[in-house]
Amino acid sequence: MTTTTHRSPTRPSSPAPGAPAPVLGSLGLFTVLLGAALPLVDFFIVNVALPSIGGDLGADESLLELVVAGYGLAYAVLLVLGGRLGDLFGRRRLFLAGLVAFGATSLLCGLAPSAWALVAARVAQGATAALLLPQVLATLHSSTAGARRARAIGLYGATTGLAFVTGQILGGLLVAADLAGLGWRAVFLVNVPAVLLVLPLALRTVPETRAAAPAPLDVRGTVLLALALVSLLAPLTEGRAAGWPLWTWGALAAFPLLAAAFWRTERRAELRGGTPLVPPSLLRLAPLRRGLVLVLPLSGGFGGFILVVAIALQQGLELGPVASGAALAPMALAFFAASLAGPRLVARWGTRVVPAGALLQAAGLGLMAWTAWSSWPDVTPWTLAPGMAVAGLGQGLQLPVLFRVVLAEVPANRAGVGSGVMVTTQQAALALGVATLGSLFLTLAATVPMGTALAATLLVQLALALLTGLYALRLPRTTA
Repeated sequence: MTTTTHRSPTRPSSPAPGAPAPVLGSLGLFTVLLGAALPLVDFFIVNVALPSIGGDLGADESLLELVVAGYGLAYAVLLVLGGRLGDLFGRRRLFLAGLVAFGATSLLCGLAPSAWALVAARVAQGATAALLLPQVLATLHSSTAGARRARAIGLYGATTGLAFVTGQILGGLLVAADLAGLGWRAVFLVNVPAVLLVLPLALRTVPETRAAAPAPLDVRGTVLLALALVSLLAPLTEGRAAGWPLWTWGALAAFPLLAAAFWRTERRAELRGGTPLVPPSLLRLAPLRRGLVLVLPLSGGFGGFILVVAIALQQGLELGPVASGAALAPMALAFFAASLAGPRLVARWGTRVVPAGALLQAAGLGLMAWTAWSSWPDVTPWTLAPGMAVAGLGQGLQLPVLFRVVLAEVPANRAGVGSGVMVTTQQAALALGVATLGSLFLTLAATVPMGTALAATLLVQLALALLTGLYALRLPRTTA
């Protein structure tokens, strides 16, 4: 296990002639991955605590939706900006600042005296997560190479999938344990000691990298991208709980107009020799463009799956938060195993691992759909376990490889922007999946048995997995 000692926290990723390039050691890799897990876990950890929050703070369903949506919105809207700030001021510096801010806002969440105070703290927490997370992939991309980079990004993919699943499990355990009488507050306060663990490790082991010629911020592009994402994600995350009022449809109608205005602004800025927030030339890289197209259905299906299964197990089968979270354990373990095996499989078979993973995922979803349709309400975590494991294997063969594909041709001086674009795409897809698959499931569950509704929703996700597998055949056969 090696670490790198750094004299200056502001050393750029393009060192002076003769100077050693920044290298991320094994302990540094562990540190940034642990830091990445914190905001990813927090996206789902709060779900199982919502009933307790509502009872303690007197919050209705719409306010509880804001506790979840406020974090996700701030997170998604500011991710690309967070990546650009890392390119400009140094990714290690922004990683450390994001860690401190994330710990502070987590403390505010845990001490919130009212529902609205919790919503405000969650929005702030999401903003700090957007500062922290893009620095992780950008650091991996700019301080590793070759087989080490493949391994690092594979482990990042494993961390991503595990964080989403274990968020549900950890949240259930913390709420059920009621540590020191804290109840739901523990799901936020647990971040504080985690940050205190990561921070000194990051100071010692994470190298500083940044763009060799940092570009100024694109204020107009940043504002337009933020407005476009809010107009899409706000109605999708709040619409169902609010009863789809007029503002939700107006916001959705504004989205394509704002997105077009953003794209025109970025193209004009690049043609004039400026530095747009998202350079259109970056999206002309075929691996990045095709990889992002695949991240959308994969992440969207995964986000919807986590929500739908949680509702089905807790409301339909009346399992507690610990039992419903533990039902996801086979998926988490299989995902992790596949992510670790991914680099070796890609070295032999190239990106054909992705369509193979899509087929495995579809098979697992089919197994779960059959179990739900044929055995409801006698379904148990044990009967779902085979399908969970097969689907987890399939997802673990796809997501880490797609991360490598997306970043394969991104220049090191644009690593923050590339990482921000990818994570923003993933976050927007999660919200889309929760909104679409969640709404489909709840609509069906109101008219047919919940097992039938679950099976039908899983079959829709199965179709998405098959389409993903077909499109994945267009990926470059090899990747960096």
